[in-house]
Amino acid sequence: MKFKHRLAYYLFGAMIGVMFLIFFLNNKKADFCYLPNCRVLKNIRSKAMVISPEAQQKLDEKWITMDDIKACTEGGDVDFSRSKEKYKGGTIYVIEGESTKGESIEVEMVNYDNKVLFKDVKKI
Repeated sequence: MKFKHRLAYYLFGAMIGVMFLIFFLNNKKADFCYLPNCRVLKNIRSKAMVISPEAQQKLDEKWITMDDIKACTEGGDVDFSRSKEKYKGGTIYVIEGESTKGESIEVEMVNYDNKVLFKDVKKI
């Protein structure tokens, strides 16, 4: 069989496979979350959040809101070089992101087995 015939059969089969994936598996609402940054942020978002007194003081100053923290945990970047410290039975993660106003912020979260402690937030 000539190369162009083999290529045509291959492309036809690949097209059928892609159509199968698009039409039948599109409604699963699955997301690609296999990279370390995505996995840590998804784990943090899935647990109940407890606010520390230091963080509550910053929230009371009104320069940052919980919406800013949620935006940072959805689209931020985990700084793994400064994370992974142990803190009272949990692991500290430093997340760099932006607030809803576009300001750069740095959030410290302590990840426990059943909850997340919102430890501190800083402007950078």
